[in-house]
Amino acid sequence: MRHPTAAATAAAPAAATGLRRRTLIGASAAAAMTGCSEPAPDAWTAAWVGTSPKRGHRLRPDATGAPPALPGSHASAARAPGTNATVAAALPWASAGPARRAKVLIIGAGIAGLAAARTFIRQGIDDVRLLELEDQPGGNSRGHRLAGIGCPLAAHYLPVPGPHAREVSELLHELGLLRHELGRTVADERHLCHSPQERLFIDGTWIDGLLPPAEPGSRTLEQYRAFSAAIARAEREAGFAMPSHRAPWTAAHQALDAITLAEWLQRQGLDDARLRWYLDYCCRDDYGAPADTVSAWAGLHYFASRHGFHAPGEAEGEREPVFTWPEGNGWLAQRLAQPLAGRLLTGRTVLQVEETRHSVQVLAWDEAAGRAEAWSADTVVLAVPLFVAARLLRATPAPLAEIVPRQPHAPWLVANLHLAEPLLQRQGVSPAWDNVVYGHDDLGYVDARHQATNPLPGPTVLTHYQALPAGQRAALQAGEAHTWAHQVLGTLDALHPDLRGKLRRIEMARHGHAMSVPVPGLRSHPALAALRAMRGRVRFAHADLAGYSVFEEAYTAGVEVATVH
Repeated sequence: MRHPTAAATAAAPAAATGLRRRTLIGASAAAAMTGCSEPAPDAWTAAWVGTSPKRGHRLRPDATGAPPALPGSHASAARAPGTNATVAAALPWASAGPARRAKVLIIGAGIAGLAAARTFIRQGIDDVRLLELEDQPGGNSRGHRLAGIGCPLAAHYLPVPGPHAREVSELLHELGLLRHELGRTVADERHLCHSPQERLFIDGTWIDGLLPPAEPGSRTLEQYRAFSAAIARAEREAGFAMPSHRAPWTAAHQALDAITLAEWLQRQGLDDARLRWYLDYCCRDDYGAPADTVSAWAGLHYFASRHGFHAPGEAEGEREPVFTWPEGNGWLAQRLAQPLAGRLLTGRTVLQVEETRHSVQVLAWDEAAGRAEAWSADTVVLAVPLFVAARLLRATPAPLAEIVPRQPHAPWLVANLHLAEPLLQRQGVSPAWDNVVYGHDDLGYVDARHQATNPLPGPTVLTHYQALPAGQRAALQAGEAHTWAHQVLGTLDALHPDLRGKLRRIEMARHGHAMSVPVPGLRSHPALAALRAMRGRVRFAHADLAGYSVFEEAYTAGVEVATVH
């Protein structure tokens, strides 16, 4: 989830098929031996933070098909007619008391939900409430603090928006991150990523940037140039935009969406190992799955909708400017949520949504109070992943039922490591904000202190990212924090042998269904457009509607669902 991502979930389903991350390695710490067979105890501690899998699984049936009991609930689990029948019968409607009223009720306070609330209010609809599963809003853009240092729990940067991301650009202007100056749009450099921005560990040294080097005249350089030309041709002939629905969908896009990126590369004769590793890394970083899983449309869209691809030596090879903060995109989420004080209710697990003739009825569980809450609203916005929306709705719309089985989600592990002092540095480029190792499956780490204005080295927090296969979801959600912490360290030991001696604490966030994986056929499926266009009492707003998860898609979906046409 290193790329900007989207909204929080209200309740997770029993399973889903699979933000660009890794296979679980059963790693254990190497310990000093003192004449006995027992390893020395770790000098650091580990804990889970952030998301709460137990809350998200309130509606998951057990092995018998019966729903789990809510805390303090003794409701009957008798079967009832309708969607989610067993679950619906067990819900404690009778104990919920009189329904609370809201003109607009938004379920999910991730980026899409926060954007929708902001837009409704700005259009004069003041009676807006948001129900959020977690204790903190922001979804996949939540921030965190470890040892007093800000750090991300998921998405950690936002590229300077292009011409199609109008709503995001307007937000950044309002926040003072962008300004008009002499007819140009200028970014506030204090919030842009400081240099050096990225580095890659390859052949025993750190180099600038993430693209593996290519010798002059080499086949690698030849293939870099061929891929660069292919991206330029795709931009010119097909057209790409961010958000993606702002580019017309053509037969060319349809053909690209029908095959994987790996298949497309093979057809183009692009098989160089360094190019393929880099493209695989990009897909895992943005989509949570490798090039043999995501569609060719998604693989080309990654470059063509933003900064292109530039081979070494090409004139336009400047690095894409990005905004970033120690707490990642939590900086943006906090500023979206702050004006909503009093309207935003956290710790609310939504259990069921039912549209009636004159209103929409919602049942939620107040996690802190341990009681049910009934709501009635004129309009409900489901700003949650689509598979969650399908589980919440008493009656599932046909487009939603069609798309959910076709939309896998990738699990992610984000680990923040507090170091008491700086790490020793290997030869090559000095420490950068984003640090990646060539050939590894993990997505590397970012340094939360990189944006600090104090030049003196000191304690810091490194944020390590992994996108895991869907088959590791259950192990991630049920695993011990210390076990997973050792797995994280196993990927970093060879790179930084002194890390364990300087480590004091690891706090990890597990995202069971972090981001939609744009597999072939997903982006072109008409159900996504149908759900985006719905403007009845129940509406949908989430990055899932684009088939992949980034800030621009989530924020735009939230604004559009609330815009009165």
